[in-house]
Amino acid sequence: MSELKKFTAALDGERIEAAITAAEQRTAGEIRVVIQAGKVDDPTARAAQEFARLKMHRTAARNGVLFLVAPDARTFAVFGDQGIHEKCGDDFWRGVAAVMESHFRAGDPTTALVEGIARAGELLATEFPRQSDDIDELPNQVITRPADD
Repeated sequence: MSELKKFTAALDGERIEAAITAAEQRTAGEIRVVIQAGKVDDPTARAAQEFARLKMHRTAARNGVLFLVAPDARTFAVFGDQGIHEKCGDDFWRGVAAVMESHFRAGDPTTALVEGIARAGELLATEFPRQSDDIDELPNQVITRPADD
């Protein structure tokens, strides 16, 4: 069985989507999760590509966060748009990644993503609190992308 199939079989998509929904109920920010099949040499660059492909840069406050996981390559990235990155800097993202990595290594990808989403959601809620006129600008479903080869 491929790494992608093992990974997606162990993933609880409903729990991840519920975590995204819960986080977004407290913030004007947007969170997405992409599972990328195949070889990924640079997960941050791939996350930036997916961020653009999903048009996450079009959020009003530039406060989107993308979690990209590449199980075949055994890597992942957390990518924040300009507005959120200016508020937290690299140390915050490294901390989120460290928490997620420990859960990935323990074989619990769902908790890795739920914890990462929760931490990003806390920051988003502090820096970009939900307003009365906020709308959910992007879907919350986990996206699986096929390999590029």
